[in-house]
Amino acid sequence: MLLKNGYLIDPQSGTEGYRDILIEDGRIARIVPCGEAVRGSAAAPEGVPRVGDVIDLRGRIVAPGLVDVHVHFRDPGFTYKEDIYTGAKAAARGGFTSVVLMANTKPPVDNAETLRYVIDKGAETDIHVYSCANVTKGLRGAELTDMETLSAQGAVGFTDDGIPLMDERLLREALKRAAACHRPVSLHEENPALITDNGVNAGRAAAGFGIGGSPREAEISMVERDLMIAVEEGADLSIQHISTREAVELVRQAKKKSPHIYAEATPHHFTLTEEAVIAHGTLAKMNPPLREEADRQAIIEGLRDGTIDMIATDHAPHSAEEKARPLTEAPSGIIGLETALSLGIRELVNKGYLTMAELLRKMSLAPAKLYHLDAGYLAEGGPADLVIFDPHGEWTVHTFASKASNSPFVGETLPGVIACTICGGRIAYDGGMRD
Repeated sequence: MLLKNGYLIDPQSGTEGYRDILIEDGRIARIVPCGEAVRGSAAAPEGVPRVGDVIDLRGRIVAPGLVDVHVHFRDPGFTYKEDIYTGAKAAARGGFTSVVLMANTKPPVDNAETLRYVIDKGAETDIHVYSCANVTKGLRGAELTDMETLSAQGAVGFTDDGIPLMDERLLREALKRAAACHRPVSLHEENPALITDNGVNAGRAAAGFGIGGSPREAEISMVERDLMIAVEEGADLSIQHISTREAVELVRQAKKKSPHIYAEATPHHFTLTEEAVIAHGTLAKMNPPLREEADRQAIIEGLRDGTIDMIATDHAPHSAEEKARPLTEAPSGIIGLETALSLGIRELVNKGYLTMAELLRKMSLAPAKLYHLDAGYLAEGGPADLVIFDPHGEWTVHTFASKASNSPFVGETLPGVIACTICGGRIAYDGGMRD
């Protein structure tokens, strides 16, 4: 396959410019100046293979396939919301070629059998599907899983996402064992003892609905404790879906003490505030909740100055029936794979906070590095995992490849049209590239 006339952006090497990319056997064979490779031409430069399939990118950006290290595909146990097959299709449509699944399924991924089920089913999709395993058995926070066996069986990290780890002793031991396995631990930071009604900020939004909500202290207290322990243990720790300005600052200071501290931000947390809950109700209910404008700005600044390493969607599908319940009864979470790149372009690049290369680094190379994935870069000999998109084109959010449609962005017109997603040298999503 020859991809010609694309504007290549590689966050690893810093390369930007018009290039032709030759793909062979699922890897990138050559990256050459535009026009050096001609289909079927015996006069092609020495070392440049002839190709049978030529796709003209027409100046669109070609970048590493996006990497999302925080998604819920609800499989096994809740496949009426999403399954691994439909989740993978949503990922490919959003430009993602690698995803890391969270482990709060039913049964949870606290054993080798469930982990193998997830990995094997993921291998049947058009993208790379990886999975975390649980930190504790049954997500109960009382006993650690067999982290060594789960790591050997393919778990790329450990998390009890959705449930905070309250036992300090257990967290310290988990960090030690995960570090010995060269795996990160990712933590959901909300102290349930401080929360009256989850999913809604304990502020203007909660007051408007007449509920207690989730105070910022629920996140701040957990982040402060867990960063201190991680710094002491020298273990890779990722603070998931950060939502408060205080937590951003805590991460900023912890990074000065340890190179093992990481944080992720979601597109909804750098785009929306609690006002969205007032406007959209349950479609903007999530854990941790959307907070104030000052928090949104602090997250953007954290992305800009490198405090927040990664953008991850926390793709959380639910059925329409579930989201139609009253606010305090409906589950938290929104889908995000198919809108993430567009929101990054609109909120971060077009408004001057990040360059396109910086955005792509946070959506590909940085998460890949933390989870030790061979992804997030474009180089000869590297994986042929690519996303091709027009940053100036626009599309309107209507339908999804996901089973779910629980998104507050439905009806909005966004920049960034994905033309094609290629994974392992094969087209995983064609958005009209050949038209």
